[in-house]
Amino acid sequence: MAALAAAVVVGSLYGLIIGATEHEIGWAAVGVGFVVGLVAGKAGGRNPALPVIGAVLALGSVYLGQLVGEAMLIADHFHVGFNEVFFEHLDSVQKIWKEDADPLTFVFFGIAAFAAFSGAKKAAA
Repeated sequence: MAALAAAVVVGSLYGLIIGATEHEIGWAAVGVGFVVGLVAGKAGGRNPALPVIGAVLALGSVYLGQLVGEAMLIADHFHVGFNEVFFEHLDSVQKIWKEDADPLTFVFFGIAAFAAFSGAKKAAA
């Protein structure tokens, strides 16, 4: 549960960074993954499933962050509130995210998953 909470918090922060800078930032994805993995490892100890769970949560966290960032950019472009865009038009946000995704987007997913996996292993050691 702690790792899930961390994933939501750091994913949201990642989205704020994307929205503020209008760019995906690779080192931020590394940070997202590492924090999620660190929390999973610290909270769960040496359970061998935790690095994998941390990696999966990191993937979800980066995806959440990218959707939050995309929604911020859309809201700013159309001069509407973030809540309206994110909560009422999430399907459109996801569609636009798909159109904007490039190979580097998926590299960030891989980096975050790797950082979470290794962060969980290090925290549990």
